[in-house]
Amino acid sequence: MAVDPAAAPGTEALARLAGEHVDHRFKGLPPDADGLTVAELAAERRNLFTGGFTSPVLALSAERLEHNLALMETYAARHGLAFAPHGKTSMAPQLFHRQIAHGAWGITLAVPHQVRVARAFGIRRIFLANELVDAAALRWTAAQLDADPDFRFVCYVDSVRGVELMDAALTDAGAARPVDVVVELAAGEGARTGARTEAECAAVADAVAGARTLRLAGVAGYEGEVPKADPTRVRAWLRRLVALAVDFDRAGRFAGSGLDEIVLSAGGSAWFDAVADVFAEVPGLSLPVLKLLRSGAYVSHDDGHYREVTPFNRVPDEGALEPAFRLWAQVVSRPSPEQAFANAGKRDAAYDLDLPFGQVVHRDGRERPAAGVTVTGLSDQHAWLHTTPEADLEVGDWVGLGLSHPCTSFDKWQLIPVVEADGTVVDYIRTFF
Repeated sequence: MAVDPAAAPGTEALARLAGEHVDHRFKGLPPDADGLTVAELAAERRNLFTGGFTSPVLALSAERLEHNLALMETYAARHGLAFAPHGKTSMAPQLFHRQIAHGAWGITLAVPHQVRVARAFGIRRIFLANELVDAAALRWTAAQLDADPDFRFVCYVDSVRGVELMDAALTDAGAARPVDVVVELAAGEGARTGARTEAECAAVADAVAGARTLRLAGVAGYEGEVPKADPTRVRAWLRRLVALAVDFDRAGRFAGSGLDEIVLSAGGSAWFDAVADVFAEVPGLSLPVLKLLRSGAYVSHDDGHYREVTPFNRVPDEGALEPAFRLWAQVVSRPSPEQAFANAGKRDAAYDLDLPFGQVVHRDGRERPAAGVTVTGLSDQHAWLHTTPEADLEVGDWVGLGLSHPCTSFDKWQLIPVVEADGTVVDYIRTFF
């Protein structure tokens, strides 16, 4: 991938990725490519099936990736939302920069290591969807903020104890800039993190007001954890979140701190239509409101869980995401007419939500639907395939598998070929898990 080091923050680091040498660390890549740089291998534009790639190999569709990036850019703009897609999905700085080029405000992350990766590649706006209480990570964050006036960092707080730990660590670090925090409202009793009641949220906000090293920037939460989630329950919780922001503003909690905007954030990959609808109802506050959506799985989408739960199923007029991943495995055993084994297993395929789906069979340069082929189980390095009489499957065939859950697909592959529809590999995506 050609980059101009002077073009934008992080592009010099991306250029170093392109200069990394291909070797045994990266599964699925052609053995005869050892010693080439990633850029040199990409320039060869090899074919996935005839260019020496070994199975199993995960491929990311170039066309579908671009479609998904463009679709969410348009969706966010249409609904007046800022967009900070969750980077833990891919942990791929190349994709972070493409998301930002497609209008993203910044990148959401979950843990300190992920923030370090993003900063190493020049990401200037980071939303940490977690309370940060690790003293070492807070020292590092303070140093980053103090060294770079253009770095914007926002994280959750959901407890008085958490605020106290943050303030103590940042004070010890001699932090010059306060850390912006948003109070997290839990999605319900028994849900994941977050203060459970509005009164608890107010107590956390009071603690922030008393901390020299923190600044209250808004409120946030994750509607995907609403118990027994349905459109009515999700929208009701989102209206609680909006009401909390309104109440904080009326109480003057955002006044006098030098804020330019109030942060209001929610949004996973299953209910962003509800977020768009309810955030459109936000009344005028004392400052502009940054309505920050955080959906991340869209970048590759999938053939299972997210295909079923995507909001675009409810709002088809707004477009449709396209599954961009395909895992290619080779049939290595055909012990009976009802059974076959391919050489991709738990080390290669996401399986935490659904097993992979047999989609196509590739043989002698031709591709056809994988009729009669079903994945029934995974061993560490084998996919168990059940075959019916209509399945025309032989040892040596390549089987293209659809996957469910992008987050646990990306994290099994360090270098992922980006493949055009005709099989030409045009780029490689580096991940950092």
